[in-house]
Amino acid sequence: MSDATITSKGQVTIPVDIRRALDLGPSDKVTFTLMPDGTVQMRAKSRSLDDAAGVLRRRTGTAVPIELLGLGSGGTRRRRARPD
Repeated sequence: MSDATITSKGQVTIPVDIRRALDLGPSDKVTFTLMPDGTVQMRAKSRSLDDAAGVLRRRTGTAVPIELLGLGSGGTRRRRARPD
């Protein structure tokens, strides 16, 4: 279990062990869900293939639509290597 403190601006630093376990880095998004029993669930917001639309290019230099990749939307993000 990890603890954190809320600053006067309402900010919380996510403890390093949690950031590493969820592969979180600067600018990554998290979502908070208030559960009926009063607990809060925090989840790392994964990126979808839709977020990467247009980053793949054909040899001609034109963008490859996601539909042509045969993958559809959704998917998981690639894990980044983190220095220790």
